[in-house]
Amino acid sequence: MRLRRGCPVLRQAVILVGGLGTRLGERTRTTPKPMLHVGGRPFLDTLIGELARYDAFEEILLLAGHKAESIQARYDGTVWGRAQLAVTLEQAPLGTAGALVHGAGLLQERFLLLNGDSFFDFNILDLAARANASLVHMALRADVVGDRFGRVLLDGDRVRSFIAPGQGATGPVNAGVYVVDRTIIASVESLPASLEQDIFPALAANGAMSGTSYRGYFIDIGIPDDLARADIELTEKLRRPAVFFDRDGVLNHDSGFTFETGKLQWIEGAREAVKAVNDAGYFAFIVTNQSGVARGFYEECHVHALHRWMADEMAAIGAHIDALEYCPDHPGGTIERYRRANDRRKPGPGMIRDLLSRFPVNVADSLLIGDKPSDLEAARAAGLQGHLFSGGNLEMFVKQRLPRPSACTP
Repeated sequence: MRLRRGCPVLRQAVILVGGLGTRLGERTRTTPKPMLHVGGRPFLDTLIGELARYDAFEEILLLAGHKAESIQARYDGTVWGRAQLAVTLEQAPLGTAGALVHGAGLLQERFLLLNGDSFFDFNILDLAARANASLVHMALRADVVGDRFGRVLLDGDRVRSFIAPGQGATGPVNAGVYVVDRTIIASVESLPASLEQDIFPALAANGAMSGTSYRGYFIDIGIPDDLARADIELTEKLRRPAVFFDRDGVLNHDSGFTFETGKLQWIEGAREAVKAVNDAGYFAFIVTNQSGVARGFYEECHVHALHRWMADEMAAIGAHIDALEYCPDHPGGTIERYRRANDRRKPGPGMIRDLLSRFPVNVADSLLIGDKPSDLEAARAAGLQGHLFSGGNLEMFVKQRLPRPSACTP
């Protein structure tokens, strides 16, 4: 399927966190399943943190049921990155479809929907960019062995039917991540109701569902063995290589102190290069000197506004930057508070080191792409491989240097 270039960007993510978790016994009697500790913190923290790093979602809505008060107390009204969190509480079990009905007044026209019991490591914005006119476009996990999960029968990207667990089928697994049109709520005729059992099969039969398969790490914590496995594996699975991009001269043409959206010109293949990094399961970072602030050409608010615009431009094709660091300082600046030497200014490694302290980066497989010797010097000082980009198509340049094949692409 071709990506929908320039498609509207999803702004809302919704997580279903209302299940009883009966297969986990006493562990979920007083604790909601997504609040169980996995890798040293609530599993739901991991799901929310992964959504927040996309820097695309303005709202994350938690549809809570069983023991929902603890979810409300921890998350309602908090802010994670760009996203404001809100929590709805069911007074009685309504099922996954019923949870959407209950929260209907808070749902946007189109939103990302996740199962709060599972983690799937793939580029979520790629799924959003591939979502077509279907009422539901779902993420599928390819190559899963065993009969525990429900599977789907595909015809191209069209979901034709659902296959229940235990039927010995070999199709891709329903991974519990969907791009959803709010109008599916009209399909719910009575409560409680299940999306998987009551709503999706009928939508598929009517040709209203589609899907894309991915191969990233997938775990569902719904049974004791998999909960224990997630507790062992998840922390290490969240450790990724990273690509550090310089900005001016690498992602956009260096026209001299760029700060206006109307004057930024992307390097050929720049957004696609970032997406290739995302699809490969790497962190994507920007580290950029912005001495124009120190020189009085523009202010930090202009830097933030330009980067917000760049992020939205990337999200439209399924790409994102996990974090962006800039240094406004320069020892020869005309603005006094920025007139200073700073190890964060390249060739100093400060911006890179700050990112390494905040994110679980596999440094050995990481790299930096810059257009100046100072970029490569900063990379060496931080223990990274540095690559000099001198022009051309950045996507091709990046793909030739990723040290291992893509892990999460469809």
